[in-house]
Amino acid sequence: MKKIKIFAITGSTRNNSSNYKLLKFISEQIKDSFEVEIFEGLAQLPHFNPDLDTENPPEEVLFFRNKIKKADGVIICTPEYVFSLPGSLKNALEWCVSTTIFSDKKVGLITASASGEMAHEQLILIMKTLEAQFTDETLLLIQGIRGKIDHDAKVVNESALKALKDFIYNFENQFLSI
Repeated sequence: MKKIKIFAITGSTRNNSSNYKLLKFISEQIKDSFEVEIFEGLAQLPHFNPDLDTENPPEEVLFFRNKIKKADGVIICTPEYVFSLPGSLKNALEWCVSTTIFSDKKVGLITASASGEMAHEQLILIMKTLEAQFTDETLLLIQGIRGKIDHDAKVVNESALKALKDFIYNFENQFLSI
């Protein structure tokens, strides 16, 4: 059976961030049916410039867009910086506005941060604007993430683990119930 391709984007550019660890955890949980590729080039995307968003955008942008386009689904896992989305993630999503690559694309959206409420709302609004397909069951806000996941990407908080397992179950079912 062909594995379902998931392109995972972490909103953090920090090495081994909590958000990266969550994506690794999810990848491990769904590896039997899904092939997950975690994007590690967020910091290399140029600043969004509408003058460069032509038929021939920068190479890094084309690479990023093609990964989304070829994926069966996308998971975004992001922290919150100063009550907002990290600039690098917002920049990446801005490069997608003039395209239809997220239209009807099945996505899972996770905000994992100290608080995260504002960034989570912004991420939902942006992804609705991009016409991504998600439900309340494929959205997850994990507050106080640093105390809920250890250095080895093990989720050590029972309520966070249950919420993640529910998220994974619902995300998987978008594809497997077809």
